[in-house]
Amino acid sequence: MTGPVTSNDVLRKLRAALAPHGVFLRGVVNFSDGETAPLLMDGQAAKSVVLLGNIGGSLWPAFQRWRDGLSDRGGENPLDHWSKVVIEPVAQAFGASAYFPSDPPWQPFQQWAMRAEGLKASPLGILIHPRYGLWHGYRGALGFAQTLPEATNQIDPHPCDHCPEKPCLSICPAQAVLSSGFEITPCRSHLKTREGQAGCMTGGCLARNACPVGVEYRYPAEQLYFHMAALNL
Repeated sequence: MTGPVTSNDVLRKLRAALAPHGVFLRGVVNFSDGETAPLLMDGQAAKSVVLLGNIGGSLWPAFQRWRDGLSDRGGENPLDHWSKVVIEPVAQAFGASAYFPSDPPWQPFQQWAMRAEGLKASPLGILIHPRYGLWHGYRGALGFAQTLPEATNQIDPHPCDHCPEKPCLSICPAQAVLSSGFEITPCRSHLKTREGQAGCMTGGCLARNACPVGVEYRYPAEQLYFHMAALNL
């Protein structure tokens, strides 16, 4: 497929192109005239943005296979590198422009996600999904010059509002997870301690692991360790 895609089945074709990599379509945002929208490669404002990302550990097998085949294991930021290797050819094939959370100009991925999927932030600052919990992410987005069909996403009640015990607030050994928000300084200080190295740094954030929503989508142990190691403390 080359050139702009204008048919109504573009989302179906995108799903098929990305499925082998464990990347899912996470929602569509359409922009009205006069609304702030990202720019396409030709300098025009996008009419639609399609969010792309992982659900649980969906991308991990494909990412690991790619990384294992490289002498440098993907370089300094391998997941960002892999995301571009996967998404940029798809963007080109569909006549779209690719955007990435790691690259300027910084695009409002969280705002797009809240708009597309009706998500809200958890006390950890991560957007919590009513089904996937805290075990999902956004690896990129595609901008299109045409308006695409928006999925009809029912906005469910915020999971945190219906979690009476809120274990994420009590289990954090650094007391960094508060009902008012996440405090990064005590978190990073704790991770440098012997307890932090043996706990969160090895098995993943204890507060994130304690969340009862979407536990079946929890990342595999190798992926949890990878994300914690990427903090470069």
